[in-house]
Amino acid sequence: MTQNAGSSPATDEATDVYLAHRELLFSLVYNVLGSVADTEDVLQETWLSWTGRGPAGIANPRAYLVRIAVNHALQRRTAISRRRETYVGPWLPEPLVADPDGTEDPALRTESVSLAMLVVLESLTPLERAVFVLNEVFGYPHTEIAEIIGRTPAAVRQLAHRARAHVHARRPLYRAHPRVRREATERFVRAALGGDIGELMEILAPDVTVWTDGGGKRRTAGLRPVHGRDKAVRLIASYAGRRDAQGLEVRYRRVNGDDAAVVFQGDSPYAVMVMDLTPEGDRVSGLYIVTNPDKLTHVHKEEE
Repeated sequence: MTQNAGSSPATDEATDVYLAHRELLFSLVYNVLGSVADTEDVLQETWLSWTGRGPAGIANPRAYLVRIAVNHALQRRTAISRRRETYVGPWLPEPLVADPDGTEDPALRTESVSLAMLVVLESLTPLERAVFVLNEVFGYPHTEIAEIIGRTPAAVRQLAHRARAHVHARRPLYRAHPRVRREATERFVRAALGGDIGELMEILAPDVTVWTDGGGKRRTAGLRPVHGRDKAVRLIASYAGRRDAQGLEVRYRRVNGDDAAVVFQGDSPYAVMVMDLTPEGDRVSGLYIVTNPDKLTHVHKEEE
């Protein structure tokens, strides 16, 4: 979104108001869509709708912008669902990776939803997901959500109840301490890249699940999730033995608010690995590996 040099005072005001709320809008839309590229497209549509109307006479610009953005995002979900139908292998959300200097993406600065939680949110209907994000993540009351999505408060309460029950049944209300997560991540990466089967058997939970999202563009990515420790160890060990796995470098960054590993091949991003831990924090219960290069375009190496 750019501003013309000869813009009018009304355009300047519209731009200032929009920019003041852009981080909030980005975070809201990203959590509804799970895709940075689609989020940017929705924000462009929101900007065009906003400037077409302008701030004049709008008592609450924030509420107005949120309503525009959320409804554009709900429309975009239809296109994303169609793409998912032909997607090769498991689909994971596009990871938001903090910069090497610690600078975080706007969505990470506003509200962090873990990659594992975003995977669960994919199983909700678009309206359930929007209501869950607005209510559970951003604290919007049901009455305001009703105005945003054009439903009655009673309908919103029902959507919120279904979404909350669905998420809580699949996602324990637990988040490991950052130090514990960092230690577990480093331990796993050492074992995985070193092909240490004994260490992998120790750190992986018996019922671990591994998701690898290559979008059909990485030979190492599986076509379906792998369940169980024995299968997961064989899969990870086979990766470590591949010729193209030699010379990989690991950087530890925050991904969607959690400590994770970003793997580079030369200067190019090769994979983002995010771990889900057991409540005790000593074993990996879920492993999310994004290798699809289209989802890593915003990841940069740079020396830490």
